[in-house]
Amino acid sequence: MTTARDLAIVALGVTPDHPVEQGELSLALAGAEVFDLIEAKALVLDGDRILPSAQAPTGDRLLDEATGALVRQEPYESVEDWLWRRGRGLSSAYVDELERQGLTARPRGLRNPLRAGRTEPVDSADRHQAEERLTSGEPVFAALAAAAGIRDEPAEDAPELSGDAVAAVLAAVGNAVQELQAVRQRRAIEDAAYDNVWRGY
Repeated sequence: MTTARDLAIVALGVTPDHPVEQGELSLALAGAEVFDLIEAKALVLDGDRILPSAQAPTGDRLLDEATGALVRQEPYESVEDWLWRRGRGLSSAYVDELERQGLTARPRGLRNPLRAGRTEPVDSADRHQAEERLTSGEPVFAALAAAAGIRDEPAEDAPELSGDAVAAVLAAVGNAVQELQAVRQRRAIEDAAYDNVWRGY
């Protein structure tokens, strides 16, 4: 299993009264893919730039797709640009892939018909591994989970996140999530103001 796939599994396991926003999850998944591709030696980071390496198969369909999507011309792509480009609709792609692999199912006998379409992880070794990464406080995974809204911010006494590459990716994910939330908040304010204008007529 990969960091991105584990992140998608724990996101689907979140209780319905604490839903995860697709936008934040997609950005965090794109960040997780960067870590997975670094581990697979498919890319290296030079500052905040993604430099692709040899295009060897990773054995994971979505990661191979991500490898093929890397910009291979100078000045290459910044991590933040990658998050926005690769992250578009990425949470849905992972949900579909997990379902295709039989790692999720639609629960039966729900009392609330509005939740009938909700997909949840099945009881599997993959699910247990993903949940263990979350509960163990693994620093990078915890930071990505916090950015996605799966859990609260990592504790201040969490182990130091070492390495320039780790810091660069997590900073880019945090900035992108903040930007997304600011845009969403601005739209909500504009929509509320528009509604108030119409109420005056």
